[in-house]
Parts: sequence; structure tokens; C-alpha cells
Amino acid sequence: MPGMRTGKSDISGWLVRPAGGHLWAVLAVVLAACAGHAARAAPDGGMDNAIVVRAARTWLDGGSPYDDPHFLYLPSAVLAAVPQALLPAPVLRVLVPCAVTVLLALAWVCALRLHRVPLGSRLAVLGLTGPALGFAPFGHLVRLGNWTVTAAVALPLCLLLASRGRWTAAGVVIGAAVALKPLLAPVVLLFLFAGRWRALGAAVLVPALASGAAALAMPDPAGFFTRTLPFLLHGDDGFVRLYEASPAAVLPRLGVPAPLAQGLAVAAACAGVCCAYRRWRRADPGPLRLAETGAGLMLSAFLVSRPSYDHYLLVALPLLLAGLPYAGSVARGAWFWIALVPQVPGAGWPWLESERRRAFRDAFTLCVLAVAVARQALSTGAEPGDRVPPGRAPEPERAPATPF
Repeated sequence: MPGMRTGKSDISGWLVRPAGGHLWAVLAVVLAACAGHAARAAPDGGMDNAIVVRAARTWLDGGSPYDDPHFLYLPSAVLAAVPQALLPAPVLRVLVPCAVTVLLALAWVCALRLHRVPLGSRLAVLGLTGPALGFAPFGHLVRLGNWTVTAAVALPLCLLLASRGRWTAAGVVIGAAVALKPLLAPVVLLFLFAGRWRALGAAVLVPALASGAAALAMPDPAGFFTRTLPFLLHGDDGFVRLYEASPAAVLPRLGVPAPLAQGLAVAAACAGVCCAYRRWRRADPGPLRLAETGAGLMLSAFLVSRPSYDHYLLVALPLLLAGLPYAGSVARGAWFWIALVPQVPGAGWPWLESERRRAFRDAFTLCVLAVAVARQALSTGAEPGDRVPPGRAPEPERAPATPF
């Protein structure tokens, strides 16, 4: 089959074979333990989720949600959080980590469907068990209850819809995700690359209309622009800065002047976008084109965005990991796995053990992963004559459902 290697040395056939019942049992136990640990450790349903819920309660009490400088969401997120604001704390304590875990599993399902990998395969089980056990950002996201999880689901779902020719629906998905949290705004560049103007319009109009309508109900309708945007652009919160993984935040902690660090981060992000565009223009068959372009855009944004946290990696990681059965995918390269090493819990890292210094490990993972995706974009995957017009992705090849 094109795009996949055959032979005894290749693992694709093993990965797509059906998983045994024991593997499913292990996965269920691991996910339950992850959610249970988070419920015990976070009595308020997660610190980050609590910020949004507190903003909704403030609004219900007649105040402005933007009085809290750590509320970094559009006005539409306030209304979305109202149902949680009406629930008692003991319910949120259990409900939020369980919901985040389920949404992460759904994100993985969408990534597998994009790559046409059987949902009952070994990769389907191990690709979720492994991060839940040995990828620190997974546990952090569940424990914090951060709304990044909505972006983690929306991006693979968007690309899955696009792979089936449903570009407008893909734009609506991105727009809805941005209305909850603006993290996926860079994905609009994919619609530009593809020349899908209706999808681009949907991605812009959905959050604009939702937030505009919600802002009318706020006592401070322009709060996002007058308070939140300056906070995001300047990143002047000392507590937040300690956990930011972007080079723009990490390099100044190593003595690099802040303007130079910001310039380097912007240059790296621009280079990443150019690589993502080149990856899109390389019209080789299969789902890797969409997955690697989308992941490249998001990783480029994380290089320069303020703030940029370790759990943002879960937006791109499922897309890349699900491509493991395909020869030439990013996940087949050594640098993909090297990037993940600092995120393995329990590994000793001299001088970086403190939570206040783990941002250096996160920055390493982010930068190396971005380079791995960029290298893949610059590699020669298809002959020049194999290019297709923008917006016309070739039919994706399928991962084999049976052993080679």
C-alpha cells in the first residue's frame, strides 16, 4: 500500500491489529486513575477551569468577568461557563476531570479517524494509554481543567471534516472552539492555504457573532480588548511567566534581552508558518498533509504566543502520533521522540526539578517538536509534478485494517 512500508522490520501491521481485552482493561484503569487523582488533588474542579467558572459567577452577580486578569477568554466563554457556575463544588470536583479525560479521548479518536486507523487497534489503545501514563502535560491538563481541551478536540475534528471535503463544517468547528478559547485562531491560515473562503468566513464569523452578542450582556463589553489583550501582549504577570514555554518567555530567564528574545521567537514562528505552507503545497497523498500542516501552524503559534503552556502540546501531539503507521510521518523520526523525553514523569533533570523551572523542559519539547515538523515539511515527499491546486487535497490513503 502506498505510503506504508511492508516487511518484517516495519511496525505498521502490528500497530493496526486489533487490541486484546487486557489492553482495553489497562486503558480503562489508567484513565480512571488519572481522573480520580485529579479529582482528589483539585477540589475546585481544576485551577484553570475555576478561573472561568469564577468569571461566570462574577457576571451572574453583576460584575465584570475581566476584573480577574487571569481570565483570558472571549465573552462567549462566560456564557458557556454559566452551567458550571450553577453546580455545587463537590459535583465540579468529579465532573471536570472526568469531562477533560473524555474529551482528550475523543480528540484521539478524531485523530485516528483522520488517519484511517482502526479504532479497535493496538495503536488506538496504546496511543492513549502512553500519554496518560507517561506524558506530563496530559496529567497537568486533567488536573487543571484547562479549556485547552476544547482546542485539542476541535483541531483533529476540523481536519477530519476537511479530509472528507466538508470544509465549511470544519470552519464552524474552529469558530466554535475560538469562541470558547482563542487558541485555534492560527488555523484560519489553513483555510487561506486551501483557498476555502466559506470555511474562513465561518471560522471568523462564529466567534465574532457569539462574542459580540455575549459582550452586550457584560457590564464591560470591551473588557477583552482593554484588559485581556494588553495582558497577553505584554505577558507582565510574574506568576504566569514562570510557567510559559515559549522562547519569548524562557530566553529572558537565561539572560537574553527581552526584545531580542521576542524577535527570535517571531522569526521562528514565521519560519514555521512558511514550512507549514510548503507542507500544504506538497500534495502527496494521504492524511499526513492535513495533520502536519495543522500541527505545524499551531506549534509555530506556540513559539511566539504569550502565554504558552506545556498542555498546549496536546493540541498537536495526537495529530502527529496517530500518523505513526505511515512511512515518512513525523512520528517515525527520532526527533519526535527526543522532544517528548523531558515530559516523562520521574526522569531526573538536574537544576530543572523545580516546578518553577520546568518551563525550560517544556520549551525544549516545544522547540524540538516544531523543528521535527518543519524538517518533515522541507523533506522531498512528492515530485514537483505531483502538486495539486490549493484547496484540493488528494484522497487520503487508508491505514491497513489487517496485518501485512
